[in-house]
Amino acid sequence: MRVLELAEPHAGPGQVRIKVAAAAVHPADTNIRKGLSAKYDPEVNPPSEVYVAGWEVAGTIDEVGQGARPELPLGAEVIAVTEPKLDLGGQAQYVVVPAESVVRAPKGVDLTAASTLLMAALTALMGVDALALAPGSTVAVTGAAGGIGGYAVQLAKEAGLTVIADAADKDRDLVASLGADHVLPRGDRFPDGIRQLRPDGADGVLDAGSVGDAVAAAVRDGAAIATFKGFTGDTDRGVRWFPVYVYDRIRDTAALTRLRDLAETGVLTLRVAGTYPLEQVAEAHRLIEAGGLRGRPVLLF
Repeated sequence: MRVLELAEPHAGPGQVRIKVAAAAVHPADTNIRKGLSAKYDPEVNPPSEVYVAGWEVAGTIDEVGQGARPELPLGAEVIAVTEPKLDLGGQAQYVVVPAESVVRAPKGVDLTAASTLLMAALTALMGVDALALAPGSTVAVTGAAGGIGGYAVQLAKEAGLTVIADAADKDRDLVASLGADHVLPRGDRFPDGIRQLRPDGADGVLDAGSVGDAVAAAVRDGAAIATFKGFTGDTDRGVRWFPVYVYDRIRDTAALTRLRDLAETGVLTLRVAGTYPLEQVAEAHRLIEAGGLRGRPVLLF
């Protein structure tokens, strides 16, 4: 990875340009760097000499294209989901974004923390929506201490669900603080622990920890499982699998606004693992790949 001087982008019709203050670094960014994204989705990641990574930013609007929403004026502090395709990613001094992918930054939250909200929270929200469980139902969340998993716990609670979450010993207090009703040890015994609490099994699973097939043992017949890396498993016992792709809703302004509002009121907890100048982006990638981060590294501009 290296810092490049690229041509300055400008907002076109229906777009705004954001002067970036902070850009979160995600595990998905490491897949772009390694070439895995190009391998599995060459249409979204076509061959190029230049890729700009980055799924989300926080900053200030400094150009407004014709037809952009009036609530996005010059000088507004905003957050946005960006599309890391070719040179469109968010880890840049200036980024041009479709207005539908931009919302006002949450009040009372600094832009560094605000930059960690949308991508992971939107992914988690899509999982909760896919399960479509009625209030009072029980959902299990794997990877609950991570970025997507933590938001999944909080969004499930906001939807009126009972949450059974997994955690390593060092993360039990964190996961409990996010609102999980029951915190069980992470690992192979997690489905058994759920069955002890709910003998028929949970009504659904948000598999943020990418447990895969094994997590089906935790759910009742006919239950639903949302996955976040395209995984689908067996449909024995009528179990339904819902792979979630965040690309499908990166222009869902209503969903982004809802997430902003939930962060603004404290329902969603924003977590920063550390801050780095752009020149230290490789260090942020190393930390992500080492695992165990509780929050996102954030690049500051």
